[in-house]
Amino acid sequence: MPLLIVAIGIFFLLLLVIRLKIHAFIALILVALGVGLAQGMGLEAVAGSIERGVGGTLGYLALVLGFGAMLGALIAESGAAEQITRSLIASFGQRNIQWAIILTGFIVGVPMFYTVGFVMLIPIIFAIAASVRLPLLYVGIPMAASLSVTHGFLPPHPAPTTIAGIFEADISMTLLYGLILAVPTIIIAGLLFGRTFKNFPLTAPPDIFDTTQSKLALSNPPSLGISIFTALLPVILMAASAVGKMVLEEDSVGREIMGFLGNPTISLLIAVLFAIYSLGLRQGNSMSDLMQSMTNSVKGVAMILLIIGAGGAFKQVLVDSGISGYIVGLMEGAPLSPLLMAWMIAAALRIALGSATVAAMTAAGIVLPLIGQTDVSPELLVLATGAGSLTCSNVNDTGFWLFKEYFGLSIKETFMSWTVMETIVSVVGLVGCLLLSLIV
Repeated sequence: MPLLIVAIGIFFLLLLVIRLKIHAFIALILVALGVGLAQGMGLEAVAGSIERGVGGTLGYLALVLGFGAMLGALIAESGAAEQITRSLIASFGQRNIQWAIILTGFIVGVPMFYTVGFVMLIPIIFAIAASVRLPLLYVGIPMAASLSVTHGFLPPHPAPTTIAGIFEADISMTLLYGLILAVPTIIIAGLLFGRTFKNFPLTAPPDIFDTTQSKLALSNPPSLGISIFTALLPVILMAASAVGKMVLEEDSVGREIMGFLGNPTISLLIAVLFAIYSLGLRQGNSMSDLMQSMTNSVKGVAMILLIIGAGGAFKQVLVDSGISGYIVGLMEGAPLSPLLMAWMIAAALRIALGSATVAAMTAAGIVLPLIGQTDVSPELLVLATGAGSLTCSNVNDTGFWLFKEYFGLSIKETFMSWTVMETIVSVVGLVGCLLLSLIV
């Protein structure tokens, strides 16, 4: 009966989001409420469970998303992102243009939300394609693959950071394993798959961009070195923390300091403060302009926070109503790897719901009972869930339409390019998790 209740709940979630066009935040709260009541929870109990789920999930994540949005805005509007892009392309040359784009997408994608990074880089992609006479998809697929991998695999992005909190996974180790998976995944999905479009018909980039620059970008752009260092500073701090935990004594002061600096909130706060100076004040921008840019950037994460909080509410209802315990009993002794199960659940939700974040959050709530019942690494479970949430993007995904419209593709061409690329990222990520599970 509990599984039937979950299945009915997910069915209504799909109905509300896909058919009735209800926003995912409202739909998740309604479904969480309905599942809790159907499972026998009292009215006050289910309301309290929803509140705890929202509060427990958002906790530090509100700080992570807020600081991440601020850092992304400073990198984009200061001209640092464009400096990184053009310098890498000049260094690699036309023959290795895809490598330059992959690195650019990765560096820009680490501190920025997918949509922000995509919209920011797409004019540069169009300029490159026009100047070197290459198909848009040949240079666009590597960029999209890099952004997608950072979005699905790497903290401090919302989905992997949130799932790591739900699974109580070590955020630094999740980042380290994510970086290991990211390299082959981007090469296969971005470089190798992208090369299949080298003979794709040349198309003129659409004239869809506002050419006006922000006040920050009108100043002298920062140097390449400082741009790259500032963009990657959170990753550097978190990666250093992961290494420190492996080589330093457990009770040593050095390990405590490294753990503090590697905390996502602290690492992003340090990066934002550094960026205010390195990308702002040092370049001649006023503090008022910098603060205005950062204020505007945070407005865009409000709805993301609400969706993530609602996903946490659904997760908490599954736990408090006893459904999680029931799932534990069913999964004991199951022949399937927990990593494969997490991937399959997230993939099914992604195909049905469209939103990778909602799919990952919902899957995490269903998979949560597996933690502690098997010896699977919670960090790898985070990555497997994130990988599953990227598979088979289709017409119910805003990313599908974003890619289609910007590249001027038909529905069929978008399936052949964007959807296949996303699925390759997802499958390679799963395979990587299964291989890593043999040694960690």
